[in-house]
Amino acid sequence: MEQVSEQYYKRDFWIQENLNYVKPHFRLQKAARIVNAIAQGRQADLLDVGCGPATLKHLIGENINYHGVDIAIHNPAPYLLQTDFVETTIRFGDKQFDIIIAQGVFEYIGEHQSDKFSEIQQLLKKNGIFILSYVNFNHLHRDVYRIYNNVQSFDNFRRSLERFFHIDRFFPTSHHWHHHEPNRKFMKHIQMHINMNIPILSPLLAVEYFFICSRPRT
Repeated sequence: MEQVSEQYYKRDFWIQENLNYVKPHFRLQKAARIVNAIAQGRQADLLDVGCGPATLKHLIGENINYHGVDIAIHNPAPYLLQTDFVETTIRFGDKQFDIIIAQGVFEYIGEHQSDKFSEIQQLLKKNGIFILSYVNFNHLHRDVYRIYNNVQSFDNFRRSLERFFHIDRFFPTSHHWHHHEPNRKFMKHIQMHINMNIPILSPLLAVEYFFICSRPRT
């Protein structure tokens, strides 16, 4: 069994780690495509939870009003808020949002996962959409990053998420024999456009999953 961190890494760590995400990587580019497709050219307020260097802002349409929160903000701006949202409530003033996205966040949330789901639910407008990613820890050759502190099976994570949201759909960010994003141009191009589960293959080779969620249905 891999060693899983019990630490919550603070700003001194993330101010350096976030520099790895200045250049758009595969998952971020695919997330931007999903955001733009959901907005469909309409005006929308978006909150990027764990925004890092706010690279997503430069990949989405001008119709989307971008806001980001992170523990380590490199370039302060009115649309960015530096906050340790593990220890404090996720919020951006008194705003609610049409779209909330959290990529590569819940692997680091530890025992606060349910609290953060609840907080995000409160920030989501009535017809809003919550997009999140989570690593597939059921991968055939799983690789657990040493600083993860929230490692769960797909089924356990999904059940927890369903307590707070209706999961409209979910699908792999990508498929790979090794537990990392595709790095060849041809494979990136193909997998950028695949938003579906493949029976038998996906549970074993999905690198991560995207979940597209809405507020609970009454």
